[in-house]
Amino acid sequence: MKPTDFARHLTDFLSRYLPLERNVSAHTVRSYRDAFILLLRYLRDEKALPPERVTLDTFDASMILEWLEYLKSTRVCVQRTSNQRLAAMHSFFRYLQVEEPTRILQAQRILAIKPGRHERKPIVFLGEQEIGVLLAQPDTSTKRGSRDAVLLSLLYDTGARSQEIRDLRVRDIRCEAPSHIKLTGKGRKTRYLPLMEATVVLLRAYLSAHGLDQPEQANQPLFQGRMGYPLSRSGLRYLLQKYARAAKQNRPSLMISDRIGPHCMRHTKAMHLMEAGVHPIHIRDLLGHEDVKTTTEIYARASIEAKRRVLERAGSNIQPPHETLGAWRQDKDLLAWLRAL
Repeated sequence: MKPTDFARHLTDFLSRYLPLERNVSAHTVRSYRDAFILLLRYLRDEKALPPERVTLDTFDASMILEWLEYLKSTRVCVQRTSNQRLAAMHSFFRYLQVEEPTRILQAQRILAIKPGRHERKPIVFLGEQEIGVLLAQPDTSTKRGSRDAVLLSLLYDTGARSQEIRDLRVRDIRCEAPSHIKLTGKGRKTRYLPLMEATVVLLRAYLSAHGLDQPEQANQPLFQGRMGYPLSRSGLRYLLQKYARAAKQNRPSLMISDRIGPHCMRHTKAMHLMEAGVHPIHIRDLLGHEDVKTTTEIYARASIEAKRRVLERAGSNIQPPHETLGAWRQDKDLLAWLRAL
């Protein structure tokens, strides 16, 4: 059977355009692939149209809208998930209007479909005392505990995404002055962030204890699971929740949820910087956001401390006391770096 025009373009979109031209991550490619799997199943089961008969003529704006409604009603997709599926369609038809100019009107009608509004969940983040207790939980006298101490410190120190931390290789760390870390984020964009001295000390000890400080280990994953493979997403979440439970038991008076995930550490770092008066542009660069508007909308609006300061118009600098965590406030090199961005 001769391949359809849709089959040819979808294959090119997933195997060449996204990874090579757009340079998106493998995670994004899988997400878009899954969206098309759901679409093809919908056409097969609801429209009696098998995949080998699907052509570009099959698609129009009304059909995409029907499919999105089907996902919400039958598969009980929340609006956020539905918007992700629509983003995959938008990306494909944005690609198609260049590859097939005669279909530009068809593509633009689909591109005109707007994502639905969804309720933003409140940001979950830890206070300085809470994050300090959490970071103190790993037993650094053991090899696994030293790994976990470095892992938690880097998550907070850098505000990195889960994928960025799990993708780290030994070569991405520089412990010599000026110490920094190289992170590769969304769209394969890289950024370099300074490391606090306390984290560098932990890193040096960790690399030495695990034999990762040798030149031939440069391409090894920085954080490995039991079998030597890079730490998985579920493994990272398990470790965080394990130490959150331990912290909750040790300090029941503190509001530490045992359901936190890696993004909670990212939110925590951003909120602490925001409440310390660091400009949103610098926080944007630290987190790797595309637009400072994203940073402002997420964190400035969520910062109760920032709202209170605006209402009171007070110049007092409230710093919750903590023996170790507040140290970055006194780290002149870090603050100078943030202001110099």
